[in-house]
Amino acid sequence: MKRVENTTLYHHDTVLVTAKGRERAQELLAVEKPYRVALNDNEIGSSMVLETGLEEFGAGFLFGQGYIEEPGQVREVLVCPDGRISVHADVEEDLEPREVIITSGCGGTGKISREMLEGKIEPLQEYSMAFAEIGEFIRRVLHESDLGQKTHCVHGCGLWSDGGLQVFFEDIGRHNAVDKVVGSILLGRANPRGAVYTTGRLTSDMVLKCARIGIPIVMSRTSASSLALAIARRAGMTMVCYARPGRLNVYNAPERIIG
Repeated sequence: MKRVENTTLYHHDTVLVTAKGRERAQELLAVEKPYRVALNDNEIGSSMVLETGLEEFGAGFLFGQGYIEEPGQVREVLVCPDGRISVHADVEEDLEPREVIITSGCGGTGKISREMLEGKIEPLQEYSMAFAEIGEFIRRVLHESDLGQKTHCVHGCGLWSDGGLQVFFEDIGRHNAVDKVVGSILLGRANPRGAVYTTGRLTSDMVLKCARIGIPIVMSRTSASSLALAIARRAGMTMVCYARPGRLNVYNAPERIIG
């Protein structure tokens, strides 16, 4: 196995076996690495991630754990060569471990603080999308998913606002990709007044993070869990599943989809 120039990919020699025999082949593998996340020099947790969007991931990870609450609190994010993401933020110095709930996560971030799950959800940003615009959004995300096409091993997540794709991230874990989008909002690099589309299924923590940051429309290429739908209803969020250009299954609040 050898790494190619892109640090997110490996070339791997394989043997292709068919009814006609065997032959040598090469496959591309996505590279996942462990990263520790620290808040104001105190280590909070760790996760296996794809080495892209690490600053955004660090901020989004801490938001999901309940340590960071809103944009403007993060002052600086440093990604260290030793596999550590150091986030410096203006938050209370009470870093006692939060009570967390383990969800159906992958990549190590399938957990949320109980306080975040049970607390009040503030009103979402208001935003609506034309049916044709959603089709363009989906096509853009799938087109941007270069690693997904090459490895069939990663999930993509994009944020659309004001008629264009604002940010796009990929990761081994669908939760991680959503954390990176949330982190981009916390770092002032994107606006929550828009819509998210993920190639992965929607579970409770993913929908809750989007609701807590104020995103009003969440869409998935696949389906959602029952608790994810309950959270969307509680927040007044528009939830779309099995989203394709030309067809949408709107599970909640269809009024934001126009035309």
